[in-house]
Amino acid sequence: MSPASSLSTLLEESARRFPDRTAVDDPGRATLAYRELDRLSDRLRDRLVHMGVRPGDRVGIYLRKSVDAVASIFGILKCGAAYVPVDPEAPPARCAYILDNCSVAAIVTLRSLEAPLIAELQSLGTKSPRLLLDDQGRDPVALRGALDREDEGDPAPPAATVQPGPDGLAYILYTSGSTGRPKGVMLSHRNAVSFVDWCSSVLTPTEADVFSSHAPLHFDLSILDVFTSIKHGARLVLIGEVLGKDPRRLAPLIAEKAISVWYSTPSILNLLAQYGRLDRYQYPALRAVLFAGEVFPVPQLRALRAFWPAPRYLNLYGPTETNVCTAFELPPTTPAERTEPYPIGASCWHVRCQAVDAEGQPVPRGTEGELVVSGDGVMQGYWNLPDQNLRAFLTDAAGVRWYRTGDLVVEDVDGVYIFHGRRDRMVKRRGYRIELAEIEVALAAHPAAREVAVVAVSKPETGVQIKAYLSLRTDQRPSLIELKQYCSDKLPQYMVPDAFDMMDALPRTSTDKLDYQALLGRG
Repeated sequence: MSPASSLSTLLEESARRFPDRTAVDDPGRATLAYRELDRLSDRLRDRLVHMGVRPGDRVGIYLRKSVDAVASIFGILKCGAAYVPVDPEAPPARCAYILDNCSVAAIVTLRSLEAPLIAELQSLGTKSPRLLLDDQGRDPVALRGALDREDEGDPAPPAATVQPGPDGLAYILYTSGSTGRPKGVMLSHRNAVSFVDWCSSVLTPTEADVFSSHAPLHFDLSILDVFTSIKHGARLVLIGEVLGKDPRRLAPLIAEKAISVWYSTPSILNLLAQYGRLDRYQYPALRAVLFAGEVFPVPQLRALRAFWPAPRYLNLYGPTETNVCTAFELPPTTPAERTEPYPIGASCWHVRCQAVDAEGQPVPRGTEGELVVSGDGVMQGYWNLPDQNLRAFLTDAAGVRWYRTGDLVVEDVDGVYIFHGRRDRMVKRRGYRIELAEIEVALAAHPAAREVAVVAVSKPETGVQIKAYLSLRTDQRPSLIELKQYCSDKLPQYMVPDAFDMMDALPRTSTDKLDYQALLGRG
């Protein structure tokens, strides 16, 4: 395997070239230079190997975004293991399910987060060893303090960094599942490195760049942030969950940290344009604004560009299963007469894309079809879901395997794809993929619910809104607060419905199926 074809070698090479440059900056908390980040990840590698982690294992990361979390990613990769990041803001039962589902060999977590997670894991019969970080300790880098304590009582001998093959598993990202349970998307080093190489060719980063890290580490947008930045010796500025949703604090931070490459969902950029008071600050360093995960309405895009006219703007598209597979660079100005969203773009060079009909046959340009993707960027498959893997791929006459995105597109004469919607009941909200069926399964378990249907409506001014309809078993109606809290206990916040409507009976079609179109018509 060549030195640049595994994720862990990206850090090792930058630490050799730029040992004293800042690698990770967690504003107000801690910074680590490349030499320090490399050394800390080495120490975690040693400890994990001493704990019994072996190549091919999975290791959970149950941490808030921090320098500790970034060091943990690389420490796990250096073991030849795959990292599995879970959302500490999500219900502990959901996180425990994920860690149990992929049989993690160890978990790196905070002492303050441990108790509810461990209770859920024990109920599932899981007893993975844990490395506990004390977020109340004196050392601002909690991982360093934890390793110091462990080494005092039981020193971990040095271990060699494992160089996995290109198809070695690098990480598993869990996404919403139509069965009511999240499903694990397995990505290899080949998948990730091919994407990072594509990012490098498009963005041409240098060690002088400053990348934002706005996306949570369990979200696929984080792959670009973390690994492209580290590859080039750039600085990665971590933006936590609370700060990331506060435009009045975020706007000055982007200016203060001289961020040059920004990447987020359009909804965050819209918040910045509306409420960030961007006109109060200067942004001479900002040279690239990347957005993905949802449609960027043109009026909102135009408002942002009035404040930030100089950077390149790129619309990146792709599900977690492929990361980015198409891209479109916007023209320097957005014409006043334009109202339609910009296309999702042409195929990236590390993958191949085409539109196909229901039988999997390519359709002519100008004809609507389902977008399918093949090549180095396409996932290995879903963890332990053979039936879903069979449905997720098609194989053409030449033996090429194509991932079925479920997105309907039209390819124009220039080879650029225009998004036309979905062929199923999956939606994207705030950049997250949501299977509406997963919300239905969670809400149907409420003691008062007899039948549940969930729909989503996309509005230019508010984005995707989710509404749940329920018929009840009893005359006593649960309150809105009760239903919201019930969903919050079972689902991540981005999946909790915005509204609930009680009905005597849900509408049905002539074949006695739930009539979702009738529900959508209710507004």
